[in-house]
Parts: sequence; C-alpha cells; structure tokens
Amino acid sequence: MNSASPQNVEGLHFCYENVNDSCIKFIRSTSSQCALYIICISAVLITILGNLMVVISVAHFRVLHSPTNILVLSLAAVDFLLGVLILPFSTIRSIETCWYFGDDFCRLHTCLDSIICLVSIFHLCFISVDRYYAICDPLHYKTKVTISVVCISIVTSWIFSVVYSSVWLYSDILEGHISHIMLKTYCTGSCQLVVNKIWGWIFFPVFFIPCSIMILLYVKIYFVAQKQNRIIEATLSSDQKGFQLRASKRERKAAKTLGIAVGVYLICWLPFMFDTIIDPFLPSSTPQLLYDVLFWFPYFNSACNPLIYGFFYPWFRKSLKLIATCKIFYSASSAINLYQE
Repeated sequence: MNSASPQNVEGLHFCYENVNDSCIKFIRSTSSQCALYIICISAVLITILGNLMVVISVAHFRVLHSPTNILVLSLAAVDFLLGVLILPFSTIRSIETCWYFGDDFCRLHTCLDSIICLVSIFHLCFISVDRYYAICDPLHYKTKVTISVVCISIVTSWIFSVVYSSVWLYSDILEGHISHIMLKTYCTGSCQLVVNKIWGWIFFPVFFIPCSIMILLYVKIYFVAQKQNRIIEATLSSDQKGFQLRASKRERKAAKTLGIAVGVYLICWLPFMFDTIIDPFLPSSTPQLLYDVLFWFPYFNSACNPLIYGFFYPWFRKSLKLIATCKIFYSASSAINLYQE
C-alpha cells in the first residue's frame, strides 16, 4: 500500500480509514452478510452447546467413566474451548474481512487456534489407539488402556501442542529468515503473521503422522472385526454366541462411531491443509472467498462431533433428555445406567 491516505483512493473501502497501510475491506451486501452471520453463529452455538452437553454427560454419569469416554469428554472440552475462545473472533474476521483486535491479540488468537487444533488431532489419534486395543487385543485392553494412561496422554498432547505452537509463533526462529514476506504482504487489519505463508509446512508433520496412524489403525480394526465375527459364528454355541456377539457388536459400534468422527475430521481438514501447502508455490494466492470456505471447514468439524454422537450413541440421546428435563439434579441421578434399554 502506498503512502497516500486511504480516504483519497476513490471506490475503495479500508479496514482503518485513517491508517496509511490499512488493508482493503471487501464490502458484502446486507443480505449476504446477515446470512453469513446466521450460519457462523449457528455453528458457534452448536459447537459450544453440543460439546458442553457431551462434557456434562460423561462427567455426571458414572456408567460413562471409561477410558474411551474420558477421551471423548476431553475432545469435547477441546472443541468447546474452540467455540468460546476462537470462533467468535474468526467469525468477525471472515465476514467483515478485517481484523479489528490488534496485532498482539492476532498472535495470541493464532497461537490458541493452533494449540487447540493440534490437541484435537492427538485426541483422535489416541481414540484410534483405544479402539485398536479394544477390538484387536481385548484380553489386554483393560491393562494397557487405563484412565491413568489416558490422562497422561491428554496432558502430554497439551504440553506438546503448547510448546510447538509457542515456539513458532513467539520465538524469532522465522523472523530473520523470511521477514521480506511480511514487508510484501502485511497491512493493518489483516492478522497476517510472518509464519502464515509457510504455516502449512510447519503444521504438516504433526498433522500427517497422527492422521496416517489413524487410517492404518482403522483399516486394521475393520479386518480384525470381520475375522472375529467369522470365528464367533463358526465355533461358539448358541448361548455363548449370543453373549459374544452382543459384546463384539457393542465394541464395533463404538469403533464405527469414532471412526466416522475421524473420517469427518479428515474430510474437513484435508482441503485446507492441501491449500496451505501449495499456496506459496502458486502464481497467485487462493481467492479470498475460497480460502474462507476452506478455512471454516475445520471449524465446522468441531460442531459435527456432538451430532455424530447424538445420531449413533443411544446413551448420549438419553443423557440429553435427562439434562434437558433437569433430572440430573435429582439425587442419585449419576448412578443411572444409560446403557439399559
């Protein structure tokens, strides 16, 4: 942006009218702006309220206090934090096409966003490992996957994510090497950090490795589950078969539900990751509208998980009914068995 005052340029609107290096503001029609706010606010509310219901359900009902559900609770808490701390500001930035909260908060917002996204990836990877042992090594599952092991895994994911994101965003590792990018692309109101141009490559290893593990584990789970069904059908008596099939069906349903959650996660994240990786090599940057759509795909994923649980988990639907009718405030409500028909 040249040194001329923004208001002297006819036909253009700026994020900050009295700042010489202000970013250009894209003006939307009132109807499209209202529609976008309705969509984004709805996504934010579903993310916050839906994941809060998951947290309350697993925390309140003792029958749900298993290692798998502790991971589900923790993942819901992560998505809840995304809805509270990240999405309101991202909504304003995407719809208004300007960042009005200053450079310091821009850096903090980006760091928190990165931390939460990394923690989500690790949680889904841990869930895949949990389902792998439950299906493929059921005899040792209770000794290998305990609540203490799950809690250590959760804490480790937070520590790594905080350190990894903070090092890149708050240290001088990148500043001296690619500061020329900042000079060429920065304008006031963009929330444009130096690392943005290469963030896809910084983020790629800690995204690709857990995702590869998840895919491999679920492929293994699928083939092992099919093999177990054939063995049960061929070798057990009718009474034993009924019991084993019910137990096996329950574990497979949990694996299927969480596998769908992982699949939705990959569908939401892969387009955005692919774009951020190739964008620096393209002759022109990704169009703003397309980038905003890809940028919000991962956010919408956090709203999907409670919907997946509600569709596939009868216990979640029952707990929602008890929460909505305030029956969780009754004495001994925490002892209700949500698995009973």
